[in-house]
Amino acid sequence: MRLSELTGATADALRNAGTALLDLMTPTLRLGVTGLARSGKTVFITALVRNLVAGGRLPFFAAMAEGRITRAYLEPQPDDSVPRFAYEEHLGEFAKDPPQWPESTRRISQLRITIEYAPATALRRALGAGRLHVDIVDYPGEWLIDLPLLELSFAQWSRRAVAEARAPQRLLAAKDWLALIATLDANAAADEQLVLRGAGLFTGYLGAARAPDAELTAPGPGRFLLPGELAGTPLITFFPLPPVEGDSYRRGSLGAMLARRFESYKTRVVEPFFRDHFARLDRQIVLIDALAAVEAGSDALSDLRGSIEAILKCFRPGANTWLASILSRRIDRLLFAATKADHLHHSSHDRLEAILRLVADKAIARAAFAGAEVKVMALAALRATREAEARQGRQRLPCIVGVPMAGERLGSKIYDGRTEAALFPGDLPEDPASLTAPTGRGRRNASVHFLRFRPPHVTLETPAGDEPALPHIRLDRAIEFLLGDRLV
Repeated sequence: MRLSELTGATADALRNAGTALLDLMTPTLRLGVTGLARSGKTVFITALVRNLVAGGRLPFFAAMAEGRITRAYLEPQPDDSVPRFAYEEHLGEFAKDPPQWPESTRRISQLRITIEYAPATALRRALGAGRLHVDIVDYPGEWLIDLPLLELSFAQWSRRAVAEARAPQRLLAAKDWLALIATLDANAAADEQLVLRGAGLFTGYLGAARAPDAELTAPGPGRFLLPGELAGTPLITFFPLPPVEGDSYRRGSLGAMLARRFESYKTRVVEPFFRDHFARLDRQIVLIDALAAVEAGSDALSDLRGSIEAILKCFRPGANTWLASILSRRIDRLLFAATKADHLHHSSHDRLEAILRLVADKAIARAAFAGAEVKVMALAALRATREAEARQGRQRLPCIVGVPMAGERLGSKIYDGRTEAALFPGDLPEDPASLTAPTGRGRRNASVHFLRFRPPHVTLETPAGDEPALPHIRLDRAIEFLLGDRLV
């Protein structure tokens, strides 16, 4: 073990020991919320906090349903180096006229909510009221793409990245970058302008693979997609090269320059994220827009499955005892959630969950084997539609009713963002494995069509006791799984 690794491990143990001592006074649960772009992370956190703070009706969240939660409130930011999640701003977007969806997650942020509650048993009530800090850590799922890089050399990563770019579903997006690297000599003299051009083409390819009409999961590095404060720095100005014989480059060569920047990226970007944030999580919810992948076709669904498998290898699931948490915190509950369940009639929700189980099957099996509790569910943290039935001859079609976003298209019709519409989105198959059958390069699934809907207008007033603070589907079940056992 290197000295730096030993020092890092010792620092982690001391930090975790300090956290454990503080937990004896007021326990703290760190909840990670992640997912790839457009999966609904910001909406989920805003809806979760609003429902806890406002105290609306959550029938499947036991502590709330039993009236044991005295109050829930926001506390000052616990980590000085992490931006605060802009809860009030995001909630305000829903109260606008017309209501708007908040901006997507583009960086890590955090929010602390404290829950005061009456314990469930007489013995624990005799010891006094309970309190729990919940630190919600919001981070882009694209950053998770980077964690597997820690185990790869530049040559290994280059082989994988070039092979992925040459896959049929990505070849068109990557053609300009592939054409450039085919002309390059890795052992030629380093050229900054050439590196800038190559990095630009590589970044353009990654962005095209995540374009709304592609729905493919870009292979990373994740900060190329969401650079934040790293924009324009050498840390994200590199790209893969076809490896040379022996995987070694001449000093001062193009290959040596790119390999050095790749290693710097791992050391200065990926390792601090893993050490300071990811490795400290107790619970994790992974939000997945499975419907977008289903509509995009078998290539996108297969791509999503592979990406989730690679990403979840980096999780450290397992039972989180008090002693184990001092030495190495582990994620002991892991929730996979298929978002945008309000885009389907409830009669299809079980099929959506079956599709998600198929997509995340290997990751679920690995987490369960390690001792973590794993759950899969379909949810909508903020429900934008209601259900209805339409008749087509003698057939009754289960429909959803909502206001499609401006510019959404169905056939020749383009919606204006103001008019309500009733839609039949299509049927999900009984056998989710049928969705993995090849549909042909770039072909979309014509049997379903999911539109984006405008969020409902919400009031910021305190809800009545029999109403949710925000309309949702199964958000209360998600909260119960993630927090319920810590409020007994």
